[in-house]
Amino acid sequence: MPDAVAENGVARAGSAVDAAAGSGPGDGTGFARLGAVADAVLYEGYLLYPYRRSSPKNRVRWQFGVLLTRDLVERDGPVTPGPSGSADSWYQRTECLLRILRPDAVLRVRVRYLQVLRKQVEEAGPDGRHRPVESLRTDDGAVHLTFDEAVPREVDVTAALADLLDGTEHAAAVGSPAGTRTEPLPARAGRVVRRCEEVRARTTLTAERLGPGLVRLRVRTENTGAAPDPGVSRDEALRGALVAAHTLIGGTGVEFVSLIDPPAELADLVRGCRNAFTFPVLGGAEPAGERHEGVADMLLSAPIILPDRPQVAPESPGDLHDAAEIDEILTLRTMLLTDAEKAEARATDPRAAEILDRVDTMPPEVFSRLHGAIRSLAPAGRERAAVTAPSPEAATDVPQAGAARPVRWREGGDGGLSPSTDIVLVDGVPVGAGSRVRLRPRRRGTDAQDMFLEGRAARVAALRHDVDGSVHLAVTVDDDPAAELHSWYGRFHYFRPDEVEPRHTDGEERGSLT
Repeated sequence: MPDAVAENGVARAGSAVDAAAGSGPGDGTGFARLGAVADAVLYEGYLLYPYRRSSPKNRVRWQFGVLLTRDLVERDGPVTPGPSGSADSWYQRTECLLRILRPDAVLRVRVRYLQVLRKQVEEAGPDGRHRPVESLRTDDGAVHLTFDEAVPREVDVTAALADLLDGTEHAAAVGSPAGTRTEPLPARAGRVVRRCEEVRARTTLTAERLGPGLVRLRVRTENTGAAPDPGVSRDEALRGALVAAHTLIGGTGVEFVSLIDPPAELADLVRGCRNAFTFPVLGGAEPAGERHEGVADMLLSAPIILPDRPQVAPESPGDLHDAAEIDEILTLRTMLLTDAEKAEARATDPRAAEILDRVDTMPPEVFSRLHGAIRSLAPAGRERAAVTAPSPEAATDVPQAGAARPVRWREGGDGGLSPSTDIVLVDGVPVGAGSRVRLRPRRRGTDAQDMFLEGRAARVAALRHDVDGSVHLAVTVDDDPAAELHSWYGRFHYFRPDEVEPRHTDGEERGSLT
């Protein structure tokens, strides 16, 4: 491998064994269940529509999870750690809480990243020598472009949990060697040379016992490469960087606690975890049976913010590499590229060519599935518990003009529903458009932004109905100076009926916090 660029690199705790990308079902880690999501993280932003080298969006690349050398990152001062990796750093730190299920518990960590690969096109001269060029057209009409690609790398690190709890720090090299591969072009027109520089990196595991059966695990990965020339450009420095770096954490005899939505009794311990330039979430599908919510047998610690147990939509036929991609829109736009634009995209990168091939040959039935899906419909005839009929006496107190009527929502039975006159009972009080409420967002499973509105006074503008039969209150916050403008534009905050309290009098201080 030192003399050639491998398409994939997998090392097991320090060895250099070439293997296919990802982990197989029999690798003993179970990480294969995270394969699609982890690969989506690995190639997040790898190449953006319209997938051409000439596109301004593809001239500044590699935006997530970039670990450069410390000297380069801190030449203008220390970087401020954040919850995700949208800023360049020289390290990532993941701290998580786990339960010990067996005394012989073993931890397995897989560090994954892209190693930047310089693709240089060289033209053959009359003297047999080659000179670098930005592009070259061969006799067969194909165009070859100089452009940076990337090679996926991953390294597995294994440690006994008992050893870590005894104070032993477990460290392993997770870097990648340099390499070169040369591909001759037809008719001796030239060649394509792909080179990658050595990446030096190290991952360290430490653990701290917090109580009976409870441990805080720290996984730290840092770029340990030599300091580059102070005047080096970012593009040059990226050749010694870990790009889109992320970590899979699993093992045997342990289970991991959600840092987003932990069990109530562990919330204080979870708040003590400090993560830098990465965001750990539970991995895998929802557990079956009576297993406690908020735990899983593995974590995905990614440089982008994800929910617990992220999944790739089953309708998606393949990765389009665009941040927060919407397959249908990007597929349609890719179809509209001209032949010349498609030719440039194919010459830009092999993965761009794969996207074009997939779009050009996509069967109609596959494309139709991209239009949308409903995954959470309630059973037919089922009424939402939060929406009940008020008594005739209570209905007279609804603070809006016209005859109010209780909400009755069934799939296919939405005729006549009116957001401005429908009501919902909250603690026995009818609430509808014009009602004054106090916001009480849920502690678990809610939008993080909603937590900033805890205790704020608000006014209901309308009742909205989802396709699955659920009801939400569209509200404006009383002390928001733009509340009137938001109402005029129809931009509201949305809360479930069980996330608000009715304000029974007008004597409460507007916007007061409780």
